[in-house]
Amino acid sequence: MRNRNRSLNGDIVSVVINPKEEWKVMDDDFKNELDKVPLDFQQLALSPHGTKDNKGDIVKNDGTTPQKNENKGNDKAYLSLGDYLKMRVKSTSSFPMMVEKFPEKYLQKTGKVVCIVEKKHSRACTGYIRKMADGNQDRVLFSPIDPRLPRLTVPMKDCPKGFAERPEDYETTLFIARISAWSETSKFASGTLARSLGEAGQIEPETEGILIENGVDYSEFPLEALACLPQTPWSIPQVEYGKRKDFDFRKECLFTIDPATARDLDDAVHCNSLGGGVYEIGVHIADVSFFLEAKTPLDIMAGNRATSVYLVQKVIPMLPRLLCEQLCSLNPDKDRLSFSVVWHINQHGDILEEKFGRSIIRSCVKLSYQHAQGFIEQPTRQWTNEELPPISEGFSIEDIKSRVLILDKIAKNLRKKRFDNGALRLDQVKLQYSLDPESGLPNGYSVYQQKDSNKLIEEFMLLANMAVAHKIYKTFPAIAVLRRHPSPQKKMVDDLVELCNNMGLPIDASNSGTLQRSLVALCSGDDYESKAKMQILTVLCSKPMQTARYFCTGCLDDEAEFHHYALNVPLYTHFTSPIRRYADVMVHRLLAAALGYNEPPVGSSIDFQHRSSNCNDKKNASKIVQELSSDMFFAIFVKECGPLEEHGMVMGVMDHSFDVLILKLGVVKRIYTDKLPLASSLFTKNHKKPELALSWAITDMHHTEVVQTITIFTPVNCVLKAEDKALKWSATIRHPNDQPNFATVNKEVEE
Repeated sequence: MRNRNRSLNGDIVSVVINPKEEWKVMDDDFKNELDKVPLDFQQLALSPHGTKDNKGDIVKNDGTTPQKNENKGNDKAYLSLGDYLKMRVKSTSSFPMMVEKFPEKYLQKTGKVVCIVEKKHSRACTGYIRKMADGNQDRVLFSPIDPRLPRLTVPMKDCPKGFAERPEDYETTLFIARISAWSETSKFASGTLARSLGEAGQIEPETEGILIENGVDYSEFPLEALACLPQTPWSIPQVEYGKRKDFDFRKECLFTIDPATARDLDDAVHCNSLGGGVYEIGVHIADVSFFLEAKTPLDIMAGNRATSVYLVQKVIPMLPRLLCEQLCSLNPDKDRLSFSVVWHINQHGDILEEKFGRSIIRSCVKLSYQHAQGFIEQPTRQWTNEELPPISEGFSIEDIKSRVLILDKIAKNLRKKRFDNGALRLDQVKLQYSLDPESGLPNGYSVYQQKDSNKLIEEFMLLANMAVAHKIYKTFPAIAVLRRHPSPQKKMVDDLVELCNNMGLPIDASNSGTLQRSLVALCSGDDYESKAKMQILTVLCSKPMQTARYFCTGCLDDEAEFHHYALNVPLYTHFTSPIRRYADVMVHRLLAAALGYNEPPVGSSIDFQHRSSNCNDKKNASKIVQELSSDMFFAIFVKECGPLEEHGMVMGVMDHSFDVLILKLGVVKRIYTDKLPLASSLFTKNHKKPELALSWAITDMHHTEVVQTITIFTPVNCVLKAEDKALKWSATIRHPNDQPNFATVNKEVEE
């Protein structure tokens, strides 16, 4: 915390790198590297392994354990290089040379924050209050739930009446505090207590705390913003029909495909055969920029929010519901304003012609992904009207089905081309919860599955986004808003490659395409074990990945930095979801100007970069909030329905713990050896492969001591149960004699 110098998670900071002797030793297992090290290393007093006590700590010659820096969240004890060498070098005169020549591959650079360039963290935190241990009557101690935040003192006068006399009444009450100051010499920050949220562990107080802490605006839209909305009832002005007559698709068989519960329908598709194996395919996106005039109070508020935020139980919309659920939503049998990208494309996915335009559409049916998937899986089945949503007069079920099948065929060819050209896809398990209508508590879950119908829409949205990116960059090279995805962090990738090689799973991570092909080759089987290993490798490969970012092209000199790593394309942007993403609104305005519908947007490259950066910040905050919301509901589900017993697979091994991926749930949980009924445990590295030998104690149920080797990809049977503390749950594993083998699991899955 001291070296962070009062900076908080997400802040942009300036850092000074410490001298090499203060860097952290990441791996003391360099025995096999000795031949490559200068002879001066033979002055080391101990073997490169050192010696360890029975807890796995490195021990000095005198038997005492050296002081170590604890890295919270990782149970490995880290030593600085200076401390490490002082324990082993016989001659102090050789110390500087030892530092200079020590292999950097075993070190992690350390540093100190010297300046906070930009405060990104909201400085708000959720937590609990209690009296000061020193008896101070003027201030109380606030302990944040987030361990990355400092404890702070807040004025007693901010606390509820009665707290001073009965502090125990508030032990389980959540509060919001804001950090107002933090002295360089104090371990405690100072702050103010904003208000009480309610009982810890309850959905709404916890949700509100998550939103506030991450700076999400969930307030109602003010009157000045609502005044920017059209008067209702509203209809498309006649002048727009004239302006868009060349892009009038109201008579086409055009439809939406979305989740069954979706209310903000911002994309639709159409498909017509032109003969000779060529088709006209259109992607039509809600024309939000028509309603959202630049620099109005509503536009400013939407720009500040930058994204809709999706929680398990509700959505915090970027725009008022009149727009996102009615006037902009491409609801069936309604004339709607849209922005279209239309191609002439053959069945192989080759684009022969492309055009853009502001359009008018009328969707003939609102399909769900399940409806479209039914067409794809059962193309010869005769569907009835009762099985599908209402279809507009003039179109039949066969009209819809035949077009879905054509789109699916072309989408599969487009997808194959993308992956042949080096695209990467790392899909992780995502849970969806069913909620009790009365209590709002989770009473079940399902795993989100991306099927062909999802991929169909995804392919054409990607195609539209790439087409628009090229169009706006060609027209406005200095102010185009694009989305880039930097290459993954090299050291983390190198470590991943080495780990996989040590596990006998060689991967080529030279680029996105080789990584994708490696994963497919390693886990191509359809059995449970192969699928489980693919899940583990997907999670491990996701860790080095950087976040994709919006940017203004005029603020990057090197066009190579525009590249999108995962898609492996030179130019990409977001155009297809303007109802829920402000970046897409910016892109719509640029496209409209590129097509001559209006003047270019006002602003410099710096202005566009500033707005793009805000979109990045809000998108990241939205992602964190979404994950925390899902974590909260999972913890509640474990409490309400647990204990749960699930199959897992080990994905990381440390000295005194190991990480397990709960396969069906996509949840990673750390399991500590001291929470298991063990006689002992021993951490080793076998050809650089980390292993943990667990010696299970003799019990009434298990009459002999059993040694179980835990390493990456070890299958385990996990028990998940709620703890006494609100929203906390823990995991343990079953005794190895009670563990299933994969043959048993495969049979269970098949049944």
